[in-house]
Amino acid sequence: MKKKIFTLISVVFLVFACNQDSNDTTSSDSFGDGQGGSLATFTLKDNYLYTVDFFNLSVFNVSDLLNPVKVNTINVGFNIETLFSFKDYLFIGSQNAMYIYDVTNAELPKLLSQSNHFRACDPVVANDTNAYVTLHSNATCGGAINELKTYNIEDIENPILLNTRGLTQPKGLSLYKDNYLLVCDDTVKIFDISDPNDSKYIDEIVTTGAIDIIIRDNHAFIISEFTIDQYQLNSTDIANATKISTFTF
Repeated sequence: MKKKIFTLISVVFLVFACNQDSNDTTSSDSFGDGQGGSLATFTLKDNYLYTVDFFNLSVFNVSDLLNPVKVNTINVGFNIETLFSFKDYLFIGSQNAMYIYDVTNAELPKLLSQSNHFRACDPVVANDTNAYVTLHSNATCGGAINELKTYNIEDIENPILLNTRGLTQPKGLSLYKDNYLLVCDDTVKIFDISDPNDSKYIDEIVTTGAIDIIIRDNHAFIISEFTIDQYQLNSTDIANATKISTFTF
């Protein structure tokens, strides 16, 4: 099932990432950044594709679509699970830690910081000032931790844990505008993060089995084992999310 979920997230990612002329299948001056979910294992930044496996971060030059070139492999640690990009940084989630890499030099990612936690599955998202991490227990990851952690990353080399919130079994998460964080838990919970030091639960989107969520503009794609539900979000009335469509497979 995990492989199937990553495949679905990959499909949504590729839809967002393919911005070049559809008639040009050989090369591109710059692809721009792709947008994947918090459970994604790869991300596209300009002409480079970054991927993670159980141990490593790999870098591919994909400026020539027909001849991608692997240019670097970096050992990150153990139990690597997820990869999220924001500006010139990669946030890598493992079962034991969050790692932050600088990719200003695209082919030579540089480790900036590491924040350890108890053993659990670990998706990550981030903005300019904060990183948000969900930890959840299951048979694969082990542990018994189910919580949302908020870090201050204004000093990117020294993340500071601001607070921890207990949840049921949180998985994927996504930021919406500057003020909201949506987390896939027993429902999709919506938090007001205007003050990251004191985030507040304000509402939920009632859905079953949500695993990850990708937000593009005002559209939220909620991914579960058998469906992708699309919702229209309203930043001035976040409690009033409108379901637009369901894709079942």
